Amino acid sequence: MERRLAAILAADVAGYSRLMGADETGTLTLLTRHRTELIEPAVARHRGRVVKLMGDGILAEFASVVEAVSCAAEIQRDMAERNAAEPSSGRMEFRIGVHLGDVIAENGDIYGDGVNIAARLESIAEPGGIRLSRQAYDQVEGKLELNFRSQGPQTLKNIARPVDVFAVDLGGIVAKPRTALHQEIKYCRTAKGVRLAYAAVGSGPPLVKTANWLNHLEFDWESPVWRHVLHGLARDRTLIRYDARGNGLSDWDVDEISFDAWVRDLETVVEAAGIKRFPLLGISQGCAVSIAYAARHPERVTKLVLYGGFAVGKAKAARSEAERDEAAAMLTLARVGWGKSNPAFRQLFTSQFIPDATKEQADWFNELQRKCTSPECAVRYLEAAGAIDVCPLLGQVRAPTLVMHARGDERTPFERGREMAAGIPDARFVALDSRNHMFLENEPAAQRFFEELRLFLGQDN
Repeated sequence: MERRLAAILAADVAGYSRLMGADETGTLTLLTRHRTELIEPAVARHRGRVVKLMGDGILAEFASVVEAVSCAAEIQRDMAERNAAEPSSGRMEFRIGVHLGDVIAENGDIYGDGVNIAARLESIAEPGGIRLSRQAYDQVEGKLELNFRSQGPQTLKNIARPVDVFAVDLGGIVAKPRTALHQEIKYCRTAKGVRLAYAAVGSGPPLVKTANWLNHLEFDWESPVWRHVLHGLARDRTLIRYDARGNGLSDWDVDEISFDAWVRDLETVVEAAGIKRFPLLGISQGCAVSIAYAARHPERVTKLVLYGGFAVGKAKAARSEAERDEAAAMLTLARVGWGKSNPAFRQLFTSQFIPDATKEQADWFNELQRKCTSPECAVRYLEAAGAIDVCPLLGQVRAPTLVMHARGDERTPFERGREMAAGIPDARFVALDSRNHMFLENEPAAQRFFEELRLFLGQDN
């Protein structure tokens, strides 16, 4: 038994169990090819050794952190090039974590917290991504032509202390889908003359996203709260989305803000975009709008995806005086403090939507609220959302439906999502491990969301 300091690289396949469920033989063949042709030679070139293979997992050890991170970057770049020639259903993507730590070596294997931390870092990496610990980052900073983004201290499963995490930007090769995206914003008008801004971005089969509260077609791309969501949605598809009335680039000065108006607006955008059949995605109160549209237009919605939603609005669902008082208090806060330069009032909303946000993410969300809508529109929006009740429509949904919800959602309780799913015939329900209403980029919930989405929509490609 020997103790030593080592750079540890841990890798696994994103969504491996689902790939195996869909095509066991094909998945094993593809994994073996990537290992023998790409991964094992890369480890050897960077003077490392493969310690062991574990199902879809790979554990490698290096004497140098620079070599370990260089190897990780090479693997991800080469995998990105291989995947570029494949349809989305035929892609295999790895997640990689790298840590510098103490290990115990025995009989060719390595053990200890150093190995555990590398494995946990891998688990929070996005498909095609790399995560480093602070210890690894300090050794490579300024030594490689890579950009790094701090993810802040992260609490990793079964690791006693928070770990400072850094994400690797692979110079536009793995991130190519992000840099290549070009959004085209257009406008259409409803039957009553309300101007709606909508946009298409990406390429491939269409995916329509229903508008939800606090969207802005332009600023969302700059936001650390929304940009990872948009990049993920547009990765293999043409994403069509729009700003709701009273919100973003659409008209703010409107006579009507209501649930029925939101459904009509979705109908207007779909017609303007000229698409006939498509999967439909709803987030938050956009879920109820999506349900109503799917019930009205079963011939157009091929699949329905609902995240963080509810069938009954907060005010309508309030069962106690305390719940009714809370709903009224939030309206008062919006009316009084929404437009102020001091974000203190809006921070109360932010703490409900993304309680685990970093300061940068919280600041962006606070500012996004102010840029997206006026105090008057915010109040009207909350009132309309609070009065939603689509329970009678749930049983009318005919499209295959996937419902996802964060277990610890502090804005829309988990039970609301489960109740909504239970009312839709044959809907599949997936619980995500998060407290945030909108999952953040560095959460395992983000990885799970996109894995489930790709698997569910895959047959539409």
